Order: sequence, then C-alpha cells, then structure tokens
Amino acid sequence: MKRKEFLRGLGLIGIGSLAIPIINSCSQDNDDGSSDSSSNTDSSSGSGSSSGDCSVTPSETAGPFPTITPSSLVKSDITMDRTGVAFTIKITIKNTNASCAVLKDAIVDIWHCDKDGYYSEYGGTSMQSVNYTTVHFLRGRQTTDANGLVNFTSIFPGWYSGRATHIHVHIYNASGTSLLVTQIAFPEGTNSAVALVNASSASGYTKGMSGYTYNSSDNVFSDSVANELAAITGSVSEGFVLTHAINVAG
Repeated sequence: MKRKEFLRGLGLIGIGSLAIPIINSCSQDNDDGSSDSSSNTDSSSGSGSSSGDCSVTPSETAGPFPTITPSSLVKSDITMDRTGVAFTIKITIKNTNASCAVLKDAIVDIWHCDKDGYYSEYGGTSMQSVNYTTVHFLRGRQTTDANGLVNFTSIFPGWYSGRATHIHVHIYNASGTSLLVTQIAFPEGTNSAVALVNASSASGYTKGMSGYTYNSSDNVFSDSVANELAAITGSVSEGFVLTHAINVAG
C-alpha cells in the first residue's frame, strides 16, 4: 500500500488534514525530473496532463495553510512585498468531460511559500513560528480565459523541511463549485530551476539544497509526480516561467 493511500485511510489526506505535524515552518503540509545541460536554462518539461493523458489530475491536500478568504484575493500579481527570483506561472485548465478541451471561466486559486519557506495568513504557532497572520502574500485568484489559461506573477518558491518545491492549486467551476484541489511539482536536477535558484544567495535564497526533500521522497509527489510535474524555462537573471496543464471533471 502506498504511503498516500495509507494516509487517506487514516483521514489525513484532504483539505481537513490540519493536524499533520509541521517541521520548521510549514513542512509536512502534505501539500516536486531534470535537465543536465550546462547552460543556466532549465528546459525540462513535465509530462502530466499536457502529454495526451485525459484523466483527472491527482487530488492533493489543501492544508495546512489554504487561503482563508480566496474570493478577496482576485489578482494576477501575487508578489506583494516578497523578494526573490522573478517567476511567471501559467496554468491551463482542461475538462475531462469534454475530451480535455480547455475550460473557460474556471476559477483558479493558487498559493505557495516565500523564498524562506513561509506562508502568509498563518504563523505564531508550532506549525509556523514566524507570524504572518495579517498579510496575504503569494496567494491569488484568477478566472480562465477562452484558452483555459490563467497567469500569475510571483517569486520562485523556496522550500522547507519534508517537502519538495511546490504550488497549491484549487479549481472551481464558474458557479463556484469545487472541482479539484491539487499541487504542482517542479523539475529537479543539477541545472534545474530549483537547483539554480537555491544556489542564488544573491537573490536571497540562503538554504541551498542541503536537506532538500526531492520529489521521489516527498510525501505527496512520491507516488504521482508524473501527472503533477510542470515545465519550467528561463534563468535566474531573467526570471523563470512555469507552464502546466491541469485536468478537471468540469
């Protein structure tokens, strides 16, 4: 039995999994494949739902730090006061009930940690020591256009103990009915964006990769990363662009 299946059996996978222990900020939140070229560009691409697979993207937990009032955060630039490597997030939503045609007017919420591994809207507890309960950085909501696409401007996420680099996504239909909660994994490897960004102390990423949890050992992605892996291109100096398709039963 896979770890995630076992956890589901205990009721620990899902939006209500707020009791999962967190280590060093928001680790273990149940909430990331590589290029070996010698350049500073990561051209790795994930297979996932954009490779012809028309099955619904795996669902994942939203906790323990989901956006508290996402309807109040309708914006495409979610950076606020956070600093780090420039990052553009492009997500396409497809409908498995229509042969994976793009889904217009879907509501898409995203959230992720800052370069130091902290989330807004939470903190001051054992789950996250730094208190960010009164701010809302790196959280936003957009509605898909005619191409099923949403765009967000952000900074490249950092990491924390127990988790690979990732982004949380919650997708609703136009009426506000929840369709899917999932997460986006990042390609890894020597010249991946994850490695290059975390080596950039000049950009404020001070952890490096020592102690990093890779996708293969991550408690979310270890059994389903292929369908959750994004494509990332760019450089530290110019910024990175993530592209990813998510399939929902719309």
